[in-house]
Amino acid sequence: MTTSKDTLFATPLDKLGDWTFDEKVAEVFPDMIQRSVPGYANIISMIGMLAERFAKPNSHLYDLGCSLGAATMAMRRHINVDGCQIIAVDNSPAMIERCQRHVTAFKANTPVDIRCADMCDIDIEQASMVVLNFTLQFLTPAKRSALLNKIYQGLMPQGVLVLSEKFSFPDTQIDHLLFDMHHDFKRANGYSELEISQKRSMLENVMLTDTIDIHRQRLMAAGFTHIDTWFQCFNFGSIIAIK
Repeated sequence: MTTSKDTLFATPLDKLGDWTFDEKVAEVFPDMIQRSVPGYANIISMIGMLAERFAKPNSHLYDLGCSLGAATMAMRRHINVDGCQIIAVDNSPAMIERCQRHVTAFKANTPVDIRCADMCDIDIEQASMVVLNFTLQFLTPAKRSALLNKIYQGLMPQGVLVLSEKFSFPDTQIDHLLFDMHHDFKRANGYSELEISQKRSMLENVMLTDTIDIHRQRLMAAGFTHIDTWFQCFNFGSIIAIK
């Protein structure tokens, strides 16, 4: 399926509001995320590998904040046990509409239930795997622990949570270095200073990052005991937590 190049911020915008995953963003999202999130393709590929290991017969696998369904389709390609269902959730109608098209175009045995809903309102039941791929950071901090608690309670024994996020760092020198290296990454992928600046301004009020230690503390408070960072590139990474 063809996608458009991200030029949303290539010219000065009269008004910079808060970021929304609207129709314009959905149209260019594959290009945007590949050029903006270092290691994204690797994380998606590895989510598929984890699904092959952790998917249990007659269980659910959840993709919470599924956007266009990249993690959903990676899991679907690698599930090799019977009776599984993937539940893909996003609150953006534009994302969900495209996710449905992508999933329909790829034929596989595992059914996918695609829902346009707030992921905080979804019941987590009989789950062998839950994916939060760069989505927890868009929840208000007050809602993050409640969602992780719900996920833990809904996971089967030895079920896995994959939590990918943009991180902040308590050491300000390291934090600034990785912040700058991320911007170097975006420049190397063709984004101008104007594009980087305008997008950052729109995201700063809606994407609130945490340190790896804060994520670990939340996961431990939810009940997880096996927790570690399994992927990191600059200030982006992914944490794995096993029940």
